[in-house]
Amino acid sequence: MIDGGIGGETLLFATPGDPIAQVRLPLVMGPVFAALGINAVWVPMHADRKGLHTVLEAIRTIRNFRGITVAIPHKIAVLDMVDDVSDVARAAGAVNLVRREPDGTLFGDMADGAGFVRGLELQGHSVRGASVWLIGAGGGGAAIAAALAEAGVARIAITETDRDRGAHVIERLGRFYPHLVVELTANCEAAVDYAINATPCGLQPDDPPPFDPRPLGDSTVVCDIIMKPRETALLLAARRCGLAVHHGQHMLDAQIPMYLRFFGFPVVDEAAVIAMASRVPA
Repeated sequence: MIDGGIGGETLLFATPGDPIAQVRLPLVMGPVFAALGINAVWVPMHADRKGLHTVLEAIRTIRNFRGITVAIPHKIAVLDMVDDVSDVARAAGAVNLVRREPDGTLFGDMADGAGFVRGLELQGHSVRGASVWLIGAGGGGAAIAAALAEAGVARIAITETDRDRGAHVIERLGRFYPHLVVELTANCEAAVDYAINATPCGLQPDDPPPFDPRPLGDSTVVCDIIMKPRETALLLAARRCGLAVHHGQHMLDAQIPMYLRFFGFPVVDEAAVIAMASRVPA
């Protein structure tokens, strides 16, 4: 928000989810908007499936309500609630960005996966030719799988408790990335370069780690997409095993320039925007 507070020209953005306490984006976007001189506010919205419909209808009818990012568990559901989506969203089978077009229609995109891969790159990790164990194939997990495939990983092993959902992700990946080696697995049975938690397990203080990192090889990087708490039970367990870890906030920080461009704001200095986002505590 620019100096002077909220006024008649202030643009509205929101993040609906259920739950919503873990969402960090509204805290990040306040200082980003202020630094860039953008007259806008970003708010969290605790919304169930019915509430999500209401939010989308509000975007259609409230002209200064420009769009949303989508939090769990709505990323898959939104795919069928908007008027058009990007090819990336189709490949992922999920949406995490929705904007109102000038004609009032809603367009959906998916930046979770690209943000995750970019976040790894900014921390010095390359995924080209890598082997990956991905735990969770919901909206965020499916997006990460598609982005990893796009970035040139060699192999993805997916663990997903909902076998039908896992099978759908495998089918989409095979259709869009026919040369990728991808499979469903109950557990990681081979050495991998990256082990990624893409489930909500870790949001609650008493959540156990989604998997045991002890059998992983010494060179495996253990990644979590949970942003709050920053140090999840999984990452703490991985550290105790002497493994390198990658925090969830890197995925969000890397997406901030992507969000700005998606909503029509120019980004002159991507690194400065990401650095600004990274300074906001989880």
